[in-house]
Amino acid sequence: MKKMQFNFNSTEPIYLQVAEQIEEAIFARTFSEGEQVPSTTEISKEFHINPATVLKGMNILVDANLIEKRRGVGMFVVPGAQGRIVEKRRNQFYDDYVKNLVSEARKLHITKPELAQLIERGFQAK
Repeated sequence: MKKMQFNFNSTEPIYLQVAEQIEEAIFARTFSEGEQVPSTTEISKEFHINPATVLKGMNILVDANLIEKRRGVGMFVVPGAQGRIVEKRRNQFYDDYVKNLVSEARKLHITKPELAQLIERGFQAK
């Protein structure tokens, strides 16, 4: 089974950690589109997690159209899943960072060209 790690002391529920771990593996192409992901039973046995908890996490990914259930066969990464994750993360990046960056730049009276120069400087920094 591909490497997964769970923090049982975290305040984040285990089912969300399951969903995040599998999503991250799809994003990193550890699980390719069309490839089977570990079963609920495999994950629950290997990591000593209740199967219902694992299933709850996997269902988040089913609802997000990242994996699909094939009755009697298992769960598989759907075509386009990696691209959907990239798009979701780009939107999240915009919401979490870009909006705040522009807001703070306006407060500091940094112009758009000045901000672009600062961003360019950030890309050049090692």
